[in-house]
Amino acid sequence: MASWKCVKNCGACCYLDPAERPGLEEYLSPEELELYLSMVGEDGWCVNFDHTTRQCRIYLERPRFCRVQPDNFEQMYGVDPTDFDEFAIDCCYQQIEEVYGSNSPEMGRYIREVESG
Repeated sequence: MASWKCVKNCGACCYLDPAERPGLEEYLSPEELELYLSMVGEDGWCVNFDHTTRQCRIYLERPRFCRVQPDNFEQMYGVDPTDFDEFAIDCCYQQIEEVYGSNSPEMGRYIREVESG
């Protein structure tokens, strides 16, 4: 079974445009929703995402909704921890495809990383 992994130099999850993420209020608390919206830049990208390095500037202090972890996914989305890898992999595939495209270098790297176990 494949395991979820974050792939360096991607950052697709940092594209936060609320128009592309319906239902935010269903899984974020009012305080988290306010924080989320405050993090969205004019271009839809997180204001903490460094486009040059393609890294998060606040990674160690990033909010709960930015942390891809079984307990967070269970609390926020009701995903059983045993289903975490499959769910998170699917989320990444969808987000990478929407942000960069299905034939992008980012998608190719992600597929290779996930398939390598």
